[in-house]
Amino acid sequence: MNDLRNAYEQKRILQLTEAIEEAHARGEGYAWVQKANGLIEQEGTWKNTVATVGKNVALDAYLAGSSYTVTGPYMGLISSTSYSAIAAADTMASHAGWLEAGNANTPTYTSPRKTCAWSAASAGSKALSAALSFAITGTGTVKGCFIVFFTGAVSTIDSTAGTLYSAGLFTGGDKAVVNTDTLNVSYTASL
Repeated sequence: MNDLRNAYEQKRILQLTEAIEEAHARGEGYAWVQKANGLIEQEGTWKNTVATVGKNVALDAYLAGSSYTVTGPYMGLISSTSYSAIAAADTMASHAGWLEAGNANTPTYTSPRKTCAWSAASAGSKALSAALSFAITGTGTVKGCFIVFFTGAVSTIDSTAGTLYSAGLFTGGDKAVVNTDTLNVSYTASL
């Protein structure tokens, strides 16, 4: 009887070991610049780095939250001004490798940060229900985008409040924009 039980337990341990699941937070999007005359140019995809603080908030809300209301999320643009890197350790209050575009850093666009509206999750992914449009009001170069959410997050450009969920660069290269351009960005988060 003990031999049978031991064999069963050994088989069950082996099955459990083989059934380990992994989830990697990631996101990707598509961006394009639309000129005032309607022509589309500078198309490309982008992938992001999900910040550690963003992962922590998501895990706490998903697995331990009893009452949670999302604040935001809001999408902002990353300027080419003084850009050096995006890091998983970045936070809204401390991201030394990049600056937000919009007010103090070019290019400028119509305020505020754009509010993310989501479609229902499907197949382990959640996508924006429509691309977010940034009406450009000044010449400059956009390197990518970021998403901020959770307690304290606001749509105000250059605010350091809230939790940085993710930040990423356009994989097709920087987007050079001028006044009257519209930068459109779609985004999908996956686990």
